[in-house]
This record gives sequence, structure tokens and C-alpha cells, in this order.
Amino acid sequence: MAIDTRLLSGIETLIAVAETGGFTRAAATMGLTPSGVSRAVARLESRLGVRLFDRNARSTTLTEAGHRLVTEVAPLLAGIEEAASSAAGASATVSGRLRVNCDPWFASLLLAPKLRSFLDTHPALTLDLVARDTLGDLVSEGFDVAIRFGEPPPSGLITRKLLEARIVTCASPAYIARHGRPIHPRDLETGTHECLLFREPATGRPFDWEFHRQGEILNVSVRGRLILNDVATGLAACVAGLGVAQPMTLGIDELLRSGTLIDLFPDWCDEYFPLHVYHPSRHLPPAKVRAFLDFICNDVTTAQIKHDGFTGL
Repeated sequence: MAIDTRLLSGIETLIAVAETGGFTRAAATMGLTPSGVSRAVARLESRLGVRLFDRNARSTTLTEAGHRLVTEVAPLLAGIEEAASSAAGASATVSGRLRVNCDPWFASLLLAPKLRSFLDTHPALTLDLVARDTLGDLVSEGFDVAIRFGEPPPSGLITRKLLEARIVTCASPAYIARHGRPIHPRDLETGTHECLLFREPATGRPFDWEFHRQGEILNVSVRGRLILNDVATGLAACVAGLGVAQPMTLGIDELLRSGTLIDLFPDWCDEYFPLHVYHPSRHLPPAKVRAFLDFICNDVTTAQIKHDGFTGL
């Protein structure tokens, strides 16, 4: 079967523009001129009979047709590159740029302290780590891997659960001294307690508060004047006595052991929050992706599970 190299070249240029966010930046990464990139995209649009980008003076964004093409084709091109490398005997070479979209709390708490060993093992690899609270669109944004808390949304991405962190309801001794200690989760509904609310990235609304015990799920309507979207800030506010919080136990075990934070309802301790890793394609993932997945699964989360007793894979 004949391969239209001009079509492949146009698609490669399309993906470069989508990943970098602009024609000029794509030209720099591909060693071309911006006008050459523009002509290649124009030829591809003419060949397909659809507009692939919406362009103005301030931004370049994929159209719906362009997004669909990038989503479907990018994993195939990655597979072609990997197959070619494998045929050349270089399938074990971990090199190039790896873009990772990572939850900020996981990135700072667990990932960053272990990155030195990973980078030392793979000196030809450059890691582009983006810490943010949303998954976004991995393919059109040029990410190879993502690590996120919560249940996976419907998508064509490959997902794997790394661990489940327990949810704890806690407050500081200073808060308890001012407001009293609630005896039952329903006490948080009385209006005498302030709760620190955490904004869900997907909806923009605060998470609902639930309490789990031996299969029983209790929904509690709480109130609070402070809404946050950063775990570290929420913990600092809780330690300072601003309110009751529902963080994951991941990373706060010392605060609980020392009494800096008090577990208010140890009998209601059966709620867990999952952590997943995502990547675009199961078929022939690049060597750099396989290496990072092995690192995350074996070196990072396994060690944390053994240390903190979380539920693992």
C-alpha cells in the first residue's frame, strides 16, 4: 500500500502546531519557517476540505474537525515512530521530551522528591512537568502522560489506578477550643461549625461532603465561608484553625500523629479518593512513556503505599 508522504508531513505539522499552540513556535521546533508551516497546514486543509484551525491575532485553536483528527492520528504517529525505533534496535532508548500533566499535590509531595533517580537513569530524556488541577485534553495539548485524583471521566484514554487515599475529617486544637468538637457528622449541619470547602476542578463547585462507614454513606450539608482549590492552602488554613476540612491522608500522617490536626470521626473512615495515571494509547506507547509509567507504578506509589498503608493496585 502506497503512503502519501505529503499527507503524513501535513499531519505532523498539524500536530506540532496543536502541541505548541502557534505557527511560529511549531516552526521553531520543526526547523522550518512560519510561512512554511502555514503553507503545510493550508495544503492539508485543502486536501481534506475542512478548516483545521481557528486563527486570530491572539490565539490559534483547533476546530472541532482539527481536534478530532489530532485525537485519532497522534497515537498512530507515535506508534509508527516507536515501531521504526524498535526495528532499528532502539526500542529501549528513553530520550526526547516527555510532557506530564500532574496533580499539584502529588507532584510536590511524592513525585518531585524521587525525580532525581528517574532523570539520572535516563540522561537523554527531558521532562516537562506541568502541575495543574485539570486534566484537559492530553492529545491536543501535547501531553504524553497525566496523573490525576478522582474517578476518570469518559474518554478514549488508557487509565490505570495507582492508589486510593483515605479521606479524613479533621480540625486543629485551636478550632476545637473555639467551636467545640463535633461528636457526629450531622453536628456539622447545625450552623455552629465552619467547614473549609474545596472546589471540584471539573464543575467549579465545592465537593459534597460524605461520610462512609461499613457500606453506609451519609451525605451532610455543610457551610463555610472559605472556598479553596489548592490542597496545601487548605491544610494551612485548617492548621490555623479556620475550619473543619476533609483532606486525603496522603501527606498529612505526621500532622495527625503529632496532634496538629485531630481526626474528628475515626469511626467514619471508609471513604477513599483514587489516583489514576492516563496516557493516550495502549498500542506501542513510546519507550519514554513506558519508562515513566514503570517509575510511577513501582518507584513512587508502591513506596508510598508501603509507608502509609494506602490501598494500592
